[in-house]
Amino acid sequence: MDADQEFVRYEATEPNARGARIGIFGLANGLAREGRLSREDYEWWTSANAWYDDAYPDPGTTDPGVYDRAINPHAQAWFRVSADHLLARIPGYLGLLTRYGANWQERRSPDPGRVLYEDEVQVVVDPYP
Repeated sequence: MDADQEFVRYEATEPNARGARIGIFGLANGLAREGRLSREDYEWWTSANAWYDDAYPDPGTTDPGVYDRAINPHAQAWFRVSADHLLARIPGYLGLLTRYGANWQERRSPDPGRVLYEDEVQVVVDPYP
C-alpha cells in the first residue's frame, strides 16, 4: 500500500448480528431486497448499481475468496480517495440511506487493515482490531 494514499469507506453506524458494519452498497441492497424502496428509488438504485458494476472491478470476481466469510469474515472494501469518478456518485446512495433511516458514517484511513485485494480504485482489507 502506498504510504501517501488515503482511503474512504461509507458504512453502517451500528454493527450487524455478525459484528460487521455493512457498507453503503450492502445497506442499499438490503433496503431493495426488503421491498422498502419506492418505485422511483428502486429504479435509481438499479441504475446506480449497474453503473458501479460497469465502472470498476468486482474484487469477488477477481478473487472469489476475498469475501468468503469462512476465509475472510471481516473483509471490508475501501475506495481510494483518488477515485473521484466513483466517489462523485456516493452522495446518491447516502441520500437514499438517509431517506429510509439507515444510519451511515464516513471513515477515512491511510491504512485500514491487512490488504486482501488491491486495484487502482480500491482495497479490500481485513481491518485491524
